[in-house]
Amino acid sequence: MLSLLTLLTVALYLIASQWQLKRIANSGATPRSTIRLTGFVALLAHLYLSANAVMIDGKLNLSFFVTGSVISAAVVSLLLLSSLRHKLDNLFAWAFPLAAVTVGFAWALPGHAQGAYTGGVVLHIVLSLISYSLFTLAALQVILLARQERALKQHRTRGLINTLPPLQVMENLLFDMIAAGQVLLTLALVTGWFYTDDLFAQHLVHKTILSLIAWVIFATLLAGRTLFGWRSRTALRWTLSGFILLMLAFFGSKAVLELIIGG
Repeated sequence: MLSLLTLLTVALYLIASQWQLKRIANSGATPRSTIRLTGFVALLAHLYLSANAVMIDGKLNLSFFVTGSVISAAVVSLLLLSSLRHKLDNLFAWAFPLAAVTVGFAWALPGHAQGAYTGGVVLHIVLSLISYSLFTLAALQVILLARQERALKQHRTRGLINTLPPLQVMENLLFDMIAAGQVLLTLALVTGWFYTDDLFAQHLVHKTILSLIAWVIFATLLAGRTLFGWRSRTALRWTLSGFILLMLAFFGSKAVLELIIGG
């Protein structure tokens, strides 16, 4: 049952992504509503699969691939909701295949439950996952923004660029995502400090340090935007730097402990 649902979820994500790519290339006439509906159905199945993978006999399973699947589900959820107000459909072409890959790996390599967690730790985990999801969207957005700016400077306005909102709207949306992610990251760090007992025993020291450095990077970027009007390439460098640090914080230790050491 779950294996069939996994295949269906992957297929729907890939179909919706392909439709969106054809729209970007102006070679497909699939309506936006059809693409979003297909993505939404895939997301519902994805959420069901994630819920089954995360909870095992009343314990949380936060293994490498399951965590990746949960984050990609959060990214798709935020993206679909945001697309109702903003023209972000082109990010479907990036986010849907990523979600499809994580769904497949979470099913094939589900890992195991690590144990019971207190309510405070669960809150910290939820805040961290949503924060990381927002920064993932911001990273995709800033790459798209850089491509848009480059194309406009070269006076190329067909294809992808023709389907995007104005540059100023894209920039404002980017910094809205970063600001929201920063608030949640702050709350995640605070709750982690209060509710985590032993950072050394749980291999969380480097994760905390990397997250704090990322917090400083995003705080500096937001301050630079407010005080000095930072944009374009500056935003690209700072956003991707912070995102890479968070990616290492979230997945670096898991990759080493679970995939290399096998712990």
